[in-house]
Amino acid sequence: MAYKVEKVTPWPPGQPKREQMIRMFDGIAPAYDRMNGILSLGIDGYWRNDALKELKKYPHKQLLDIATGTGDFAILAQKILRPAAIAAVDISEGMMHIGREKVRAKGLQNIITFGVQDCASLTFAGNSFDAVTIAFGVRNFEEIDKSFREIRRVLKPGGVFLFIELSIPQKTPMKQLYAAYTGYVIPLMSGIFAAEQRAYDYLPRSIAALPQGREMMLILKKNGFTNIRLRRYTLGVATLYIAEKPAE
Repeated sequence: MAYKVEKVTPWPPGQPKREQMIRMFDGIAPAYDRMNGILSLGIDGYWRNDALKELKKYPHKQLLDIATGTGDFAILAQKILRPAAIAAVDISEGMMHIGREKVRAKGLQNIITFGVQDCASLTFAGNSFDAVTIAFGVRNFEEIDKSFREIRRVLKPGGVFLFIELSIPQKTPMKQLYAAYTGYVIPLMSGIFAAEQRAYDYLPRSIAALPQGREMMLILKKNGFTNIRLRRYTLGVATLYIAEKPAE
């Protein structure tokens, strides 16, 4: 089954989504952290902290952080969870170059390692990780089902898949505030940061097209996960999904 978000791209069709994502993120890498802070007004820090604390309930010695970008979620996971190792992967070498510099500055290069990986065809052996995490990356996937099956494959039995995604609020007044933010504030920002205009345009379109809530939970179930639940943040602006690989 194809999902609408898989067809949402920064540029017109003609190049695979994966290639467009690499092009976009390599291009915005130097400004990404600044952009992220402006877009979320800093609230995403709370979401990330709260999400990672959920992993304390599970084994978390070996972690895989997919769509790691500049490494912030992996670095935060190391701070909160103290795992033995974190494999941080992404398709954008430009983003990970910045991540490596952050990790090196913190002296964490023996714990957090970076590598170019496509989540739809991971090179890791099966049953390798206690947990897999993603922060705001699922909407950029070209093949959600295939990627979720790969994540399930590399998880150890009983392992947990945890990811956060932006979502569209359904209740007043946040629904109206979100509409105003995406309709007026984001276009204004795209004018200020002209070099990142396509990224700002892509963001609300990709959020709107992503399966959300119960629909996302059903996708996880279809791809072999169990004990699936969610938590909504900031009146529905973001959603945390938690799912487990069945124990053998």
